[in-house]
Amino acid sequence: MSIPVSASLIIFFTGACIGSFLNVCIYRIPLHRSIIYPGSACPNCKKSLPFYLNIPIISYLLLRGACRFCRTPISLRYPMVEALTGLLALALTVKFGLTAATLFWFTFTATLVVISFIDIDFQIIPDTISLPGIVVFATAAWFVPGMRFTDTLIGILAGGGTLYLVALFYYILRKEEGMGGGDIKLLAMIGGAVGWQGVFFTLFVGSLLGTVGGIVIMVLTRLVDIKLRIPFGPFLSAAAVLYVFFGNTLIHWYLAML
Repeated sequence: MSIPVSASLIIFFTGACIGSFLNVCIYRIPLHRSIIYPGSACPNCKKSLPFYLNIPIISYLLLRGACRFCRTPISLRYPMVEALTGLLALALTVKFGLTAATLFWFTFTATLVVISFIDIDFQIIPDTISLPGIVVFATAAWFVPGMRFTDTLIGILAGGGTLYLVALFYYILRKEEGMGGGDIKLLAMIGGAVGWQGVFFTLFVGSLLGTVGGIVIMVLTRLVDIKLRIPFGPFLSAAAVLYVFFGNTLIHWYLAML
């Protein structure tokens, strides 16, 4: 779908504004704090931020990456999440048009952004996101053309069940947990959105990305501990996003190579 430049900017900025809210969720949900009240404030000096200091991306650039009041550096992650969310909004609109499917997939990918960054910071995937997410994204058949409720149901069972069996087998073999319950619920949530075919794509590609990412992290940090805990959620989330955009194309390409 071709979108005029002015409309593209509006869509991107709207997505970036939502990304600003996602930053609040990423910071507050693991701390069990309200995501509604109080308003945005500097974590260091606690000064409330007026709206003109809370404009996505722009405020960060104007403030040169530091709080206006106490000059404490602001993490680059904030504008990165805003830009990422804006790009997702624009890319989904280009691919699916101004449709209900775009709204569904944007909600889904925005949820994955929150989950990924929380998992990176705390190595947890909150049940307060994944469990309601299973129910919410099980409505995929209502929004996504070609998706059937049976695909969604099988996707939930295949997603949660596959990782549960992997975790159970690892525990029996090693007598220790090798995979958190959060990953199991996350893949069940993903299965509700993308169906059973998307689950196996997500698990395969997510495992591949996780392996490569783990090697890169160990090389860059010079850590060789094979028990190094690397969160799996971001890799599953990245694979699920790849499926939304390129899943059918990549699956057909892979099958053609066999």
